[in-house]
Amino acid sequence: MNILNKSSRRLNPEFQVRFTGQNLRQWMTLFAASVRETEPRLNELDATLGDGDHGANLRTGMDAVVEKLDGLALADVAGQMRVIATTLTTAVGGASGPLYGAFFLQSSHGALHKPDLGLGDLTSAMEAGYRGVVQLGRAAVGDKTMVDPLAAAVRSLRASCMHYQALPEAVRACRKAAQLAAEGTLPMIARKGLAAEVGEAGIGVMDPGALSVALLFESLAQAVSSLTPTAHSQAQSPIFF
Repeated sequence: MNILNKSSRRLNPEFQVRFTGQNLRQWMTLFAASVRETEPRLNELDATLGDGDHGANLRTGMDAVVEKLDGLALADVAGQMRVIATTLTTAVGGASGPLYGAFFLQSSHGALHKPDLGLGDLTSAMEAGYRGVVQLGRAAVGDKTMVDPLAAAVRSLRASCMHYQALPEAVRACRKAAQLAAEGTLPMIARKGLAAEVGEAGIGVMDPGALSVALLFESLAQAVSSLTPTAHSQAQSPIFF
């Protein structure tokens, strides 16, 4: 794509949509519903690779998140992310609570002092969240963990920034990348956590944390699917990230 075409996309209001605190609440509501629906499968996968409670633990945490946000005065994106992080860290047992908590806590730092987020802002927040998970869990791509789809998702978002894609379009691509990376854990031998003790017996089983991350970005895609340019975004510079 040449510079003129990139400039035209940046000037088009369609490519200046913003992600708001209300969108974040909708994202969490959709994710909680998806986790409840998928809880049996998440538990089944975790029964093979772990202790069998990933779905139950995450459902408990997300139910607590939705309840907490419902009782909270509408705050900015960063403030709500901090509430999500604290709730998941305290309400969820096992490793998933601290890891998801780290994701949203570090993401909140990337969204600090911003009333809403353009695609570049959202990408920076998700990248910060990814780094938080890697630092806490000390896992890498290929270890058969939630890091695999997280890495794929943030790579996809950054590529969309480079190509000046609209935020909903970018998130749809990132959802697909996360899904494919989660499916990519099927032939892997786990190298971290309880799953590493299973060894070759885990080949052919999707990592439950990878699946829940795929659900996370599927829910994000649903939450932003109907986003349109706002008066705020159209009043700003056409450079939206």
